[in-house]
Amino acid sequence: MKKIKVMVVEDHKLVREMWIKSLIVNTDIEVVGESGIFDEAIEMIKDKNPDIVLLDINLGPASGFDAVPFIRQFSPLTKIIAVTMHAQPTYCKKMLGLGAMGYVTKNSSQKEMFKAIEEVMQGRTFVCNEIKDILVKQEMADEPNGIKELTSREIEIIKFLKEGLTSKEIATKFNRSFKTVEVHRHNILKKLKLNNTASLIQHIYSTEPSF
Repeated sequence: MKKIKVMVVEDHKLVREMWIKSLIVNTDIEVVGESGIFDEAIEMIKDKNPDIVLLDINLGPASGFDAVPFIRQFSPLTKIIAVTMHAQPTYCKKMLGLGAMGYVTKNSSQKEMFKAIEEVMQGRTFVCNEIKDILVKQEMADEPNGIKELTSREIEIIKFLKEGLTSKEIATKFNRSFKTVEVHRHNILKKLKLNNTASLIQHIYSTEPSF
């Protein structure tokens, strides 16, 4: 099987080396280049045409935001995943709006990074769980009827319900019993003053994020 060619663009050498060390354990990935300098990175991408560029937002003297249009111009088949310390949804939306296909914060796990690469290679947009969690909490902060009383675990369950997971699947993710998840769902209904699961599902999808 053809390996996925990845280039790492990050201005801190130690961080670049850590990314590369994490990537090369995956035998499906080949790291074809690395750079921490804006102009050098663009030239390397033009020359190597990687499948994926892992792109930091903070680059000298410009930024990852500035790099995206150049990458798309000079290597249009290259897919861009932003990997950054910035966990603000506005940064994520801006990167995706410019043409990046993924957004992963530096708090994300190695497993989530590989998932981002897999999803983006399949032509799908990927946003890490940290950003999704923030979006869910922001949406809920604007909602009345007991939203602020929800625990972090209940918010997690609502996030998974938005993704279409069943109670059984959620229980597996949390390594908890089906009954425990059902108790959480009952408490969510009570706090939101909803009557049944059908009304909960309707409430969830009426507040679905923009991505």
